[in-house]
Amino acid sequence: MVPLVFVKNDEISTIKEIKGKPDVKKRLEDMGFVVGCPIKVVNSISDNLIVSVKGTRVGIDKNLANKIFVG
Repeated sequence: MVPLVFVKNDEISTIKEIKGKPDVKKRLEDMGFVVGCPIKVVNSISDNLIVSVKGTRVGIDKNLANKIFVG
């Protein structure tokens, strides 16, 4: 398992764990980041990632991406 920030562009992974406080976990879940769901990094721009999750592109900062562990 590695944090999402270490995934290369266009690589598809599966969300294995989401760490952080309950409010952070809830926020990510509301955005579509759910354990077991496939995720793809579309692009990495400075301190932000654009990812594809559940058929939707979402922009998140690297602080949040460090809480999403994939495998």
